[in-house]
Formats: sequence, C-alpha cells, structure tokens
Amino acid sequence: MKDGYPTPREIVEQLDKYIIGQDEAKKSVAIALRNRWRRQNVPEDLRGEIMPNNIIMIGPTGVGKTEIARRLADLAGAPFTKVEASKFTEVGYVGRDVESMVRDLVDIATNMIKTEKSASLTEKAENNATERLLDLLLGKPAKVPITAPDETQTKEPGVVTREKFRRKLLEGKLDKREVEIEAPQSQFPVVEIFSPMGMEELGMNFQEMFSGLLPKKTKPRKMTVREARKFILNEELGKLVNMDEVVSEALERVQESGIIFIDEIDKIVGSDSKSGPDVSREGGQRDILPIVEGCGVMTKYGMVHTDHILFIAAGAFHGSKPADLVPELQGRFPIRVELDSLSASDFERILTEPKAALVKQYKALLDTEGVNLEFTDSAIKKIAEFAERVNNESENIGARRLHTVMTTLLEDILFEPPIKIRKVNITAKMVEKRLARIIENEDLSRYIL
Repeated sequence: MKDGYPTPREIVEQLDKYIIGQDEAKKSVAIALRNRWRRQNVPEDLRGEIMPNNIIMIGPTGVGKTEIARRLADLAGAPFTKVEASKFTEVGYVGRDVESMVRDLVDIATNMIKTEKSASLTEKAENNATERLLDLLLGKPAKVPITAPDETQTKEPGVVTREKFRRKLLEGKLDKREVEIEAPQSQFPVVEIFSPMGMEELGMNFQEMFSGLLPKKTKPRKMTVREARKFILNEELGKLVNMDEVVSEALERVQESGIIFIDEIDKIVGSDSKSGPDVSREGGQRDILPIVEGCGVMTKYGMVHTDHILFIAAGAFHGSKPADLVPELQGRFPIRVELDSLSASDFERILTEPKAALVKQYKALLDTEGVNLEFTDSAIKKIAEFAERVNNESENIGARRLHTVMTTLLEDILFEPPIKIRKVNITAKMVEKRLARIIENEDLSRYIL
C-alpha cells in the first residue's frame, strides 16, 4: 500500500476477492479511485480543475456492476449510494427529485462519520452509562466530606455497596432487574407529505424543525437493566459526539470522495418505439445532467457541491447504446467499460472462490444446525452448467441465477435438515436428479428457475 492508500493493482486484488472476472472494469474503477488520492496531493491551484473520470459500465444484469461499485466504496471508506435512473423523470411527470441522490449520500456520510467517532468514545460512554445505571439502582451517591490527611480513612458503607453492585452489573448478574428511566415522548404524529419536486426535504424535516423549538417531553418507562444499558449508552454517545464536527466532516467527505452509482441508466434513453414517454426519458437525462456536471445542492446539513463526486453509471443497453444518451451527458462519462456475460466456468469460480462464495454461505447456514454440507467438484460443475443453460434458454440474469438454482437444489435439506445423518454430500448425480426434470419442463423452469 503506497502512501497509506491502495494502488490500482492492490485495489484490483481486493476486488478479486469478491468479484470473478471483469478485469477491464476493475482496472478502470481502480484507476478512478487512485486518481482521487492523486488529486488531493497536487498543488492547490490545480486541484480544483481536476475532474473525476466518471464511468459507464455496460453489461447484462448479474455480472457484477453494482458489486464492483459497492466494494470500491468500501475500500476507499467513501460514502456510497445506489439509485435507479428510471426513478428520475422530467418535471411534470411522476418521478423523484434528482437532487435526492445527493441528500441521501449526505445522510449516509453523516451516519458513517458518527459511527466512526462513536467507536472512539464507546469506552467513555459505557463508563457513564454504568454510573447512571448505578444511580437508578441505588440512588445518587452522597457527597463525602473531605477529611484531614492524618485521620483514619475508611470506605463509607454506601461506597462499598456501590462497588459490589458495579461488579455485578458488569458481570451481567443484574440484567433482568427492572429500572425506571425517563424516555423522550413523541410530541408530533408522523405526517407523510406528498409534495412536488424540490419539496421532499421540507417534508422530511418538519418534525425536526418543530422539535427544536419546543422543550422535549419525557415520560417514565420501565425496562430491564439490559435494555436500559443500550438506551442510556446511545444517549451518552449522543452527548459525547460533536455533531458540528460530524456534519463538517461528512460534507467534506461527500464532496471529495463520495460515490453515486446510477443503475439502469439505459432505461432513460429514448427509443424508436412510439409507445412510452420518450420525452420524459430525455427529460430525466437533462435533470441528472447538472448534478453530474457539478452544481450546488442544498441539504438539511448545508450546501454540497457535486463537482468532485465520482459517478458510476450502469446499464444493460439491450435495445440502445451509450451513444443514444444526450451528448452533454455522454461527455460527462468519458470512461466506458463493457462487462462480459458469465460462462459456466465463471459460475464454477463464483460458487467457490470469492470470500463470501455461495457454497460457503450455504455450508455456514446448515452448520448452525449441525449439518456438514459438502459439494463434490463434479456437483459444482453440474450446478454451473445448469445455471448457464437456464440463462441461455430464458432471461439472462447472470450470477443471480445461481441463487435460484442453489435454493431449488437444497430446498428439501433447508426445509427439514436431516437428524440422523449429520454429513450431506452433494454429488453430480443428486444435482442431475433434482434439477434435470425442472429444466426439461419448459413451463416449470420458467416459474421456478
């Protein structure tokens, strides 16, 4: 790791742990991510001029487009949100305000920073929560008068009792005891506001605005010590975390390293078909354009400038192509990567190689009930062949097809795990017996697989 930040090669190596194949796409996003670090280290007078190289990923569903973008954000510790382009349509049509994607990203960043800061303050918050619980159980300790140094010092009986209770509390021996605490009382009913574009932020924040003007009401509530500890810990963390710092850092992180993944961008490309709201589709593109170009978006935390947010768009582009996008939007996505359809050999690797491979997931699930699930190599190969066959003969949904095939294959075992036989070997013969009948029956395969 160079300079404390992963190099493009290291980024690809990390992505390889979760995504099989798609080397060109991985290489492109790795360079885009590293360029963000490079930009932070160029002279300040040039830094503002370097724009992110936004990317369009072209490929069928289920080949890893979303997963690449999500894992990329995890590697960078960057705020990440996924939106569907089809939700954004021209003003006057039913749709969602395009600026909401930026507001969502700011909310995610705020929670991310708050969680990070809370982690460093947890120990102090836990100590404070313990003291408050002891106050609830025993009452607040009386102030002990200061005595002269030469006087015999002995612990007050109340102090000794408090120490005993502290030990019991930390050991969990008082978890089931009930205490009464003052819990905040909701002062306003939840009101859903159906509003035109640009008004949703106002609708979301009505309760927040008014709650700040009026004194908070509380009401006594009984709960166990275990429940009260969680409740009080959250309160103490809330007191210790400086929200002004959180908001400031969140806005900076969004503007400098935020990633917005726009899925199904091909759904807002106009088509030759006379049916369907083509004007709305082009309008959706033009609504998205200012956000991608760089503009200011007002959020409840303050103004956010989108100039250096990295946008990754994706689409299958079955009946269209990226060149069908309006020219201005095309220009804002200079990097284009085509992802490959998955073959049977890819499916074999997807089933076993990734860190959270599907075979590992099912083995772990059944291990919770004491069943040792094993797959032979020939069984894995047969599952992959069936997945490829169904994708070719019906809708191609990529690696997602493996989920349906695996669930169908293991349905009986998942429904009623064997009691006497604690080890189950899945063989190619079992796969053939279970899946062949369904696949050969066209009507069945259409609805089941």
